[in-house]
Formats: sequence, C-alpha cells, structure tokens
Amino acid sequence: MKKILIISPHPDDETLGCGGTILKNIKNGHQVHWLNMTTMKKSDGFSKKKIDLRAKEIKKVIKLYNFKTYKSFNFSTAKLDVYPLKDIIKELNNVIRKIKPETIYIPSIYDNHTDHKITHEAVKSCFKWFRQKSVKKVLTYEVLSETNISFNRKKQFLPNVYENISNFLNKKINIMKIYSSEISKHPFPRSKRAIISLAVLRGTQSGFKYAEAFELLIDRSS
Repeated sequence: MKKILIISPHPDDETLGCGGTILKNIKNGHQVHWLNMTTMKKSDGFSKKKIDLRAKEIKKVIKLYNFKTYKSFNFSTAKLDVYPLKDIIKELNNVIRKIKPETIYIPSIYDNHTDHKITHEAVKSCFKWFRQKSVKKVLTYEVLSETNISFNRKKQFLPNVYENISNFLNKKINIMKIYSSEISKHPFPRSKRAIISLAVLRGTQSGFKYAEAFELLIDRSS
C-alpha cells in the first residue's frame, strides 16, 4: 500500500488534474490524502453563501473519493503571493512529514494562475532527499483553463507519464459536476466536453481509451 498526497491550489484542481488517477489508486488499495492550499474568506470578498456552498461541495467530494485525510490551509484564495514563501513552505513541510507520502502530485509551474505557480515552487522547496526521505516520486498534473492556456511558448507542460483512466472517467466527471460554479458548457475550458476531449487526446498519445497525463519531476523509486 502506497501513501499518495494530492496538493491542489483550489478545490476542483485535484479533480481536473488527476481525478481518474485518484480513483484508480484508491480502488487499488492505496492511501490517498488531499491537501488544499487556499480557503475562501469573507474578508476577501466571498459571500457567506459562496463559502458555505464550497464547504458542502468539498464534503461531497471527499466522500466520493474516499480520501484517507483532507486538510486545507488558511491562506486566502487567489492571494498566495501576499504570504512569505517561507511560511507556505513551513506548512507544507509539516504536512509532508506527518503523512510521509511516497508519491506527490502538484500543479504545473507553467499554469497561468499565480496560486498554481506558488504552490509548485513551494512544494519543490520541500523535496531535498535528506529532509523528506519518504518522497520517491513527484509529478505535475495539468488543469484545464490553466495549463492549456499558457502563453509561454518556450516552456510548456510536457507529459512523460500517462495513467489509464478508462474505467474512471465517468466518475471523475460526476465529481467535477459537484463544483457547480466551476463547470459550464462548451467552449468553456472546464466543461464536460473539454474533460472528455483531453482524456481522449492523452489516450491517443499513450494507447488507452482515456488517460491523464503527468510530468515526472523526481523519481527516487529505484
């Protein structure tokens, strides 16, 4: 049994980026933990209605995935850049030491959203082998509306690991639908059609009906 940690800047990134892989790993008997980096707050302009709705959505998502644990930091949504990076790294290190995951999934450094970039940079700072000896693999995932709408033409998400999610795509989509305010009709980037299309594309690249793609950053498993 492996311990796996999924780190998302916001709720819904975990599902868009690796929902099928999460479901597959849990079905295979592995422990999957979910860490969310940010929290909606009234002081940042979010209404109580929106905050309460998000809390209900998260609760439903946790139950459907059957995560081993869930934790959310108290950093403000869309404001990770206002916090000292050392404070974010400290919080991350504490969680990683407690869970002792073998594999960690994080967002791509090439994503458009600042929260995604900072999450990536902060997590990478935790992976010196002599400080986090449990961690054997680190992979980045792609997020519709962030990874695929990057205007950096010199540096792009280049997947080199593919996960067959053919048996899990439908449930991934059903879980994504729980985030009602984050999904809409085509051509909106986070649509059912876009999720299926990306899974088809990654499947054609890897020989599966449907797949999720990742970029392997660290592999100390051998």
